[in-house]
Amino acid sequence: MAEVLARFAEPLVTTNGVQYRAQACAAPNEDGLWEGWIEFLPADGSKPLRSQRETTQPNRTDAEYWATGLSEVYLEGALNRTLRPVIRKTVAPPRAAFEKPNSSFAPPVETAVIGRDAILDPFEVYEHGETMLRQKLGALAAWHLVNIVIAYRLSDEPIAVLNRMSAPALVEMIVADVREKAAV
Repeated sequence: MAEVLARFAEPLVTTNGVQYRAQACAAPNEDGLWEGWIEFLPADGSKPLRSQRETTQPNRTDAEYWATGLSEVYLEGALNRTLRPVIRKTVAPPRAAFEKPNSSFAPPVETAVIGRDAILDPFEVYEHGETMLRQKLGALAAWHLVNIVIAYRLSDEPIAVLNRMSAPALVEMIVADVREKAAV
């Protein structure tokens, strides 16, 4: 049960002129510890105010000792905190939309689109030498190489087969076919 541990004779006055009498109160909690707070009783008889917990003490004697040591400056601060409480915005932690990764997901296979322009003309580059062609082709992604094979009809293999080939294998295919056709 709550008890008044100390009453303070000097009234506290807010900036807008409202007067309050303060009293320090405490009560034991479910753990047996004493929680202390301050009540502010308005001089005009309106509804009293109370602070949040100001202290937790191991027993009544220590709570009483806390109450008797409160200064006017502390009481003014407690009244200001009570009149203008800090509003703590709580943000819910983000939650995962799923419990585990998608087991049916497979990365997309890079596919060449028929009719898409090739990034380079292998026959034009071959005119500067096979080494130059190999260098230029070696810098390209596999899907670019597939587009070159398709655009210049360098193989009769289906797109699905071409898409499964490694970039080095595609480079060899392009170079061999360009070399053969350029020799004609």
